[in-house]
Amino acid sequence: MISVKNLSYSYPKSKVEAVKEITFDVQEGEIFGFLGPSGAGKSTTQKLLIKLLQGYRGEVDVLKRPLGKWNGDYFANIGVGFELPNHYLKLTGEENLKLFASFYPTVAYKPIELLRMVELEEHAKKPVESYSKGMKMRLNFVRALMHNPSLLFLDEPTSGLDPGYARMIKDIIIDLKKRGKTIFLTTHNMHDADELCDRVAFMVDGELKLIGSPRELKLQNGKRRVKVETHDEGKLVAHEFEINGLAQNAEFIRCISSPNLQSIHSCEESLEEVFLRTTGKSLKVSG
Repeated sequence: MISVKNLSYSYPKSKVEAVKEITFDVQEGEIFGFLGPSGAGKSTTQKLLIKLLQGYRGEVDVLKRPLGKWNGDYFANIGVGFELPNHYLKLTGEENLKLFASFYPTVAYKPIELLRMVELEEHAKKPVESYSKGMKMRLNFVRALMHNPSLLFLDEPTSGLDPGYARMIKDIIIDLKKRGKTIFLTTHNMHDADELCDRVAFMVDGELKLIGSPRELKLQNGKRRVKVETHDEGKLVAHEFEINGLAQNAEFIRCISSPNLQSIHSCEESLEEVFLRTTGKSLKVSG
């Protein structure tokens, strides 16, 4: 669905490349996570892929066609959810969706169906200027779905949402994947990426540092150990064991056979820990 080779981009008057010869592909039907701290080049890459920025160097094919050869019909095939909501504030939620629906040759959903999808139905007739940030984000999200695109670009889709609504959006994304949609997910939220993505790419200072499935990256970079916790003499005691030879490890067998056994779990690292170890960068970097 997306093929990128040696993509580079510099903003006008800037001496620093925002994107530096990155190469990756996105397969049909997968959720591909583009991860990194603010200022890493994630959003710049997405803006290039959705044709908001021009003048890049390298090769980009989207939907089996060179990006530069797509005309206005490109936008009937992709859906875009921006990080910051951009609505007509004086219009109602329903009017906003009707207006954007008029830009497409065909639409798959009625505005009220989209609003119902994200629990905004009762706010359909209210001006968007009265919406909270979370409500604007939900409206922003469903606007990208109205024409049933095969390829979705989602930039921080759960930003500004409380846990309940974030869960709702993630469930919709999972359902879209089940229906064969391809999703390019830009985020600095490693928990969301770990839960949703088939593969992820780590982006830092305009460069791609690592690509792989969350599970593979955690296994490759984490410790192959098991942690067992027991209650001994009134204290919680942690024991760690190498996975290799575990079945023959007498101390491990003793611990898990103990009536004071409290918990057993692997010592794999989180995706965020893998990112920090691989890049040396914190996700809290701003810029």
